[in-house]
Amino acid sequence: MTRSRPEFRRQESWRYKRVHENWRRPRGVTSKMRKEESGFPAKVKVGYGSASESRGHHPRGLVEKIVWRESELDALDPKVHIVRIARRVGERKRLGIVAKSKERNFHIANPGKEESRPVAETPEVGEKSLPAEKEAVAKEPEGEAETVTAEEEQPSTEETSE
Repeated sequence: MTRSRPEFRRQESWRYKRVHENWRRPRGVTSKMRKEESGFPAKVKVGYGSASESRGHHPRGLVEKIVWRESELDALDPKVHIVRIARRVGERKRLGIVAKSKERNFHIANPGKEESRPVAETPEVGEKSLPAEKEAVAKEPEGEAETVTAEEEQPSTEETSE
């Protein structure tokens, strides 16, 4: 896809902490890096550019498209495009986009958590009371639970003493 290129480092960034590695053109009159002497990092030049066919593409070689809603997937081709779900899309729309893109065999650049729960399972805001089954479990007397654990502990101690 693309050729490897050297890490372009700022002059003297390996020497001083205060000089960051962000690329800046060396401008010094006696600069060895500006003169391109051997043993010094490479300078950014036109020859290191990528091919025009692959420029701006995703590393997989596909054209990246940002999607905000499911209907936008209809205009895209899974062999040509890779889908990136927009940052501000909520969970409900995201799940719909992920489901439809899986149907149409799109690659998704940012699918999110696969184990995310469906939106329908989230509790409603006004719902504060427990369902009948959960109330029965919650109101179970504490004394019965303690006696059961005490009975289980006694046989285990007898077996260890024998």
